[in-house]
Amino acid sequence: MTSLWLDRSPVRTYPSLAPGLRFDHIVVGGGLTGVATAMLLARSGASVALLEARDLGAVATGNTTGKLSLLQGTHLSEIAARHSDSSLRAYLEANRAGQRWLLEFCADHDIDVQREAAFTYAAAPESRAVVERELAACRTAGLEADWVDEVELPFPTYGAVRAGDQAQFDPMTVLHGLAAQAQRHGAVISENTRVTGISGDTVHTDLGDLHADSVVLATGTPILDRGAFFARLEAQRSYALAFEVPGSIPHGMYLSADSPTRSLRSAPTSAGELLLVGGNGHPVGREPETGSKVDELIEWTRTYWPTAQLTHSWSAQDYSSIDALPYVGPLLPGSDRILVATGYAKWGMTNGVAAALALTGRLLGATPAWAPALEAWRPRELAGLVSALAANSKVGLALAGGWARAELHTTGDAPPEGTGYVHRDGVRPVATCTVDGDTSTVSAICPHLYGVVRWNDAEKSWDCPLHGSRFAADGSVLEGPATRPLASRVFEY
Repeated sequence: MTSLWLDRSPVRTYPSLAPGLRFDHIVVGGGLTGVATAMLLARSGASVALLEARDLGAVATGNTTGKLSLLQGTHLSEIAARHSDSSLRAYLEANRAGQRWLLEFCADHDIDVQREAAFTYAAAPESRAVVERELAACRTAGLEADWVDEVELPFPTYGAVRAGDQAQFDPMTVLHGLAAQAQRHGAVISENTRVTGISGDTVHTDLGDLHADSVVLATGTPILDRGAFFARLEAQRSYALAFEVPGSIPHGMYLSADSPTRSLRSAPTSAGELLLVGGNGHPVGREPETGSKVDELIEWTRTYWPTAQLTHSWSAQDYSSIDALPYVGPLLPGSDRILVATGYAKWGMTNGVAAALALTGRLLGATPAWAPALEAWRPRELAGLVSALAANSKVGLALAGGWARAELHTTGDAPPEGTGYVHRDGVRPVATCTVDGDTSTVSAICPHLYGVVRWNDAEKSWDCPLHGSRFAADGSVLEGPATRPLASRVFEY
């Protein structure tokens, strides 16, 4: 699966750093949050290194739908149900600041942006009340929005909230523009450099140690267990497709209030305009047949656009906090040596830049007025306690279920092409799969907190159902919180 945004030759590559270097700040993670943070810190005159375990944009940013919107499905009403009006307004103001900053950056650097209206719509009569609540939350938050009875879609809808003058873009073009400016201001960017730990001022990587006065973890979910953010987040995967569609394509950014969700937008390309369709999210590692999620999206699209021709399919991973607000601030209370940004709930384009502004403001002594609403440690997080208990009970069930499922399989013939299964080799589970004609066997035990991984047939990966770590067929890490690969032999753990 390759996203529309990543299906191109690399703009450039960034060599690894020699060990032993010291910086004022090290930013870990080469997505939108990390690159924007590195650019802002470097622009202030600080010495900055940006470390990315794979390639810039390889994880969330390169696999997003690229919507820069303040209307975010039903997210504002979800926040309103758990927090005060002032917190809701602060969240919106944070996202407005992120949106405004990024639009100004794109304008200043001739990066193409399409200004479109955003819609949250009801696809079933019973969802109309949900959309009405979202409109009420928009008005409380201070977002100019209105109700519309009809939208430009070829299937029945039952009312929608519309927010005009929002934006969409190619996220990788934006990311590379930010990276170029970060380098222009003196930041050093290093790809294929995986951070494995931090102790004191030392940042441990798989290529050697570096040193910094402060570290920003912009890694989707924090790769350090200090602070137990893994227990305060839920990892979700969702899917996106690009289609060539003869005839007209609806303009605007659409997201259903119903489940399974349906996300729609247009995307201009050199070969013509494409239709992007997304949705079918689920917790990572807990869906037995992920390929069916993609098939269902294709079938749904062709129901309403019968001549649509698939050009790209991809998926992305996002993290939701237990109380619906992002976590932006210290990894541990009382210390700004290590800062984190996570929990964007699939709205990383605005939240990611807002987080960069909040983090750099904190480090440079100019914290935005809205930043306390996004604090990583907040007393009002008790509002999410029920969600936390529910999420972690599911983690326990997934842990037990993974070990039990391993009892159901025994070693035998190699799995058919594109498939994998977990079985026992002695007392511990192992994972065997066949991809591109190669059959490989690795430990099935996630090195993070020892969950048993599950085969993802849509992406040919091993996914951990506990906290969302993902591994390639050969066991190498795709995304955290794990920082080590699946062992090549069971006894290595």
